[in-house]
Amino acid sequence: MWRKAVLRLADDMAALSCAIVPAHPWVYGLGQAAESGYYLSPTNALGYLAKKLVGSGGQGDVIVFMIAENTHDAFMAGLSSLEAVFPAPAFTQVSRMAQAAVELSTVKMQLPAKVSNALPAAIPLSVPTNRAALNAQRVAKAQLAAAAGSSIAGMQAQIADFIQARSGMLTAISDVLETLKGARADAWVFTHSGDRTAAAVELLKNIPQATAVHTAAMMFTGDSLGVLEKMIDESGRITRP
Repeated sequence: MWRKAVLRLADDMAALSCAIVPAHPWVYGLGQAAESGYYLSPTNALGYLAKKLVGSGGQGDVIVFMIAENTHDAFMAGLSSLEAVFPAPAFTQVSRMAQAAVELSTVKMQLPAKVSNALPAAIPLSVPTNRAALNAQRVAKAQLAAAAGSSIAGMQAQIADFIQARSGMLTAISDVLETLKGARADAWVFTHSGDRTAAAVELLKNIPQATAVHTAAMMFTGDSLGVLEKMIDESGRITRP
């Protein structure tokens, strides 16, 4: 069934292998292109995913995450929060494309800028021969440093530096993990376990936000998606039976 839920990282996430099918306005033959942008309704997006389920058949778990909004700003906000929790390539791609479409539309409304005669900004010079020479110099310096040897005091200082750097790295990793665990996103969620053809039928029942024009969904299928389902916080959920 469909319901509105909060997505967040669980404390005991683990590796998972599954099939992933995205549905968004830039999937070939799925979205509708117009002068004002690209559009896709939840009905068309889920119809596309349902056909994939019917075509594969068999048994297993099915989970769908979906963002569906009527305005571009709300759609971008939903994608942004979902990316923070679950930065899957498809959601990241949709976010980039949607933002690029807006920027292109803005550029079209602006007058062309005058051609400047100024020099371009400075950038690092990097060509194969230059990089090879720099690398050779670094190797030579490393060899000289190794040949010079180290005193006991020097080695102790290096070990102390390593311990300090390792401690700092572990702290940074812990901070990043806590930040990730604190992120959350509101999304429409569908889960089903069992026959995939039956899942396709349930997927098209009581479609949320059916009149929305901006939609991005991602379907996961596999033998067991319990690890992914742990991300779904359904306290105080809105359910569409």
